Amino acid sequence: MVSTLSPSIQAEVSEDRWSTEQLRPVHLDGRPSLGKRASRSLARLLITFCIGVAATLAWQSYGDTARRMIANSYPQLGWLAPQAAPLAQIAPNMVAPAAPTALSPELLQLKAMAANLAAVRQSVDELAGQLAAGRQQTAGDIANLQAVVAAGQQQMAGDIAKISAPAPRPAAPAARKPLPLTPSSEAPPAR
Repeated sequence: MVSTLSPSIQAEVSEDRWSTEQLRPVHLDGRPSLGKRASRSLARLLITFCIGVAATLAWQSYGDTARRMIANSYPQLGWLAPQAAPLAQIAPNMVAPAAPTALSPELLQLKAMAANLAAVRQSVDELAGQLAAGRQQTAGDIANLQAVVAAGQQQMAGDIAKISAPAPRPAAPAARKPLPLTPSSEAPPAR
């Protein structure tokens, strides 16, 4: 049958017969086999592990330089800058670098910032003292006001008690004594 086909069709059929898609084992749902997936996952894991090891070694080798570059580029990340080793940690056979004769602009700026921070700290301490004194004065004022209010309430309660108490009844008027009869007060005889 193949011989009856034209040569161009025979080339297409032979290419299709040996295409790579036909050689791969594929599940019915279109995913590669479990072995292929596992080997790809293992390869990804190994690549990630190697990248991590390389990054760690690079950071150990060039970490201080990278930190210094980051701190110089972004002043807000200055805390990343490597800290100078104390003189006690310097090996005895190494000569300590001589102190610089002229202060660098960065060092001058740091000293100025330290002085400014000290002034700010002092003003914050003063404000804290004033705040504490103000709180004590306010507490004293509140206590005085509460005492005045309590005294006023007691006085009002006494006044209310006086007003609401029934008024004493006046004493009954004394009975009038009859006036003694005098001859002038006698009635004249009837005529």
